[in-house]
Amino acid sequence: MRTPFCIKSYQLILGMLAGSMLCVSACKSTETDIQRASAEDKEQYSGGDNLTSNDLSDNAFGKQANNITFDEGVLFVVGNSLFQSNWVTAPSSVTSLDGLGPLMNQSSCGGCHFKDGRAKPPATETATLNGLLFRLSIPGTGVHGEPVHDPVYGEQLQDKAILGVTPESSVRVTYQPVSGQYADGTTYTLQKPVYELYNPNFGSFHAGLMVSPRIAQQIPGLGLLEAVSEQTILSFADETDKNKDGISGRPNYVWDVVNNKTSLGRFGWKANVATIKQQTAGALQGDMGITSSVFPASGLSASQDELYSSLPNGGSPEISDEQLNKIIFYVQTLSVPVRRDWTDKDILRGKYLFSQLNCSGCHIPKMQTAGTHTVSVLNNQTIRPYTDMLLHDMGEGLADNRPDFLANGQEWRTPPLWGIGMVKTVNKHTNFLHDGRAFSLEEAILWHGGEAGKSATDFKKLSATDRASLIKFLESL
Repeated sequence: MRTPFCIKSYQLILGMLAGSMLCVSACKSTETDIQRASAEDKEQYSGGDNLTSNDLSDNAFGKQANNITFDEGVLFVVGNSLFQSNWVTAPSSVTSLDGLGPLMNQSSCGGCHFKDGRAKPPATETATLNGLLFRLSIPGTGVHGEPVHDPVYGEQLQDKAILGVTPESSVRVTYQPVSGQYADGTTYTLQKPVYELYNPNFGSFHAGLMVSPRIAQQIPGLGLLEAVSEQTILSFADETDKNKDGISGRPNYVWDVVNNKTSLGRFGWKANVATIKQQTAGALQGDMGITSSVFPASGLSASQDELYSSLPNGGSPEISDEQLNKIIFYVQTLSVPVRRDWTDKDILRGKYLFSQLNCSGCHIPKMQTAGTHTVSVLNNQTIRPYTDMLLHDMGEGLADNRPDFLANGQEWRTPPLWGIGMVKTVNKHTNFLHDGRAFSLEEAILWHGGEAGKSATDFKKLSATDRASLIKFLESL
């Protein structure tokens, strides 16, 4: 790991004598710094040549890939329609979109991923959960190493239901202030969420219940992450921290329902899903109660299934493979917004600090997709996702204390940062991290602990100007 200190020896000596020199924050941008962080050729094309969009409007996350065929363009448009459409209760005259529920979190994919973007947590204790869901499990592991679901409430808490059916439970979200201070004396206050599941309508929760809040993420670029080779991802791993930089990313290996084997996890907040197909079908089942060939069962617990067995459904399965594949293709070919102002001097300074603080130790800036994906435009692309797709211990402050396959209760997958600066434009908020607790990119950094604790500590030592440069760099992604 390169040290984040950039003070030359004689400066350091003077600083020690003065007793007031702060590491990093005393640095001023020099031409050498800027040269080290100079803009690379095509750096603005985060999604490579084929999946970078120039649309910077509030539709920035919904643009199709470049260079797809006419027939693929039709697939994209139909997939988009299915992704945004509301499913309805069976029986219905619209038989292709019936079968919703009986328990659910939303009635459409777009209900959580508004404009293909990121959801935000409820603003008040009683506000509706739109895109914030809760995974449930009890101690132990299943036959494939998966979490064991609550025997009554299943894998996921459903806070909504169709007409005539009672939702599983209500959720109350409150916040506790967490105060801190930068090295320059500037104070800040973070908001720690507290979750309460109350009014359970199907009996008591299990005594050992573990709950993990998960916010819906923006989805552009997922196809490219699926197209990165397993070898490339594993090359980023350093489970025993051989290079002694304090970062020890490791892969999650999960049960791949599509291919009926254990595979490398790539998607979800804990890298607990191997493919976009499984992720999509799992969301249809868990979020909307829609069965598919991937998950033909209702997703209800045994007692719930018995209770609602007489209710009409939308067929077996409720979404056809043709419909499912169109949604998958749509998700796979959503483009990433182009970088903004990537040659700006302040942004280059922020880029340099991002590296010096070793944020890039987890958020790997650049990689190559392989040439083997069935969707040809995803192949052989130089991409800049700023992720390693590995698990990292993020400390007690961000812990959900719920294992998920190999991920323990303090580990999370490094989320990609591409497009993060467009969330405010698309979704009209700046809530980040796995449960949306961070109300800004600055707060997101301050919440980092565990393996990222030193980077967060060094961030707090920066001058206000340098902190602003780093945030400006992130906003350009």
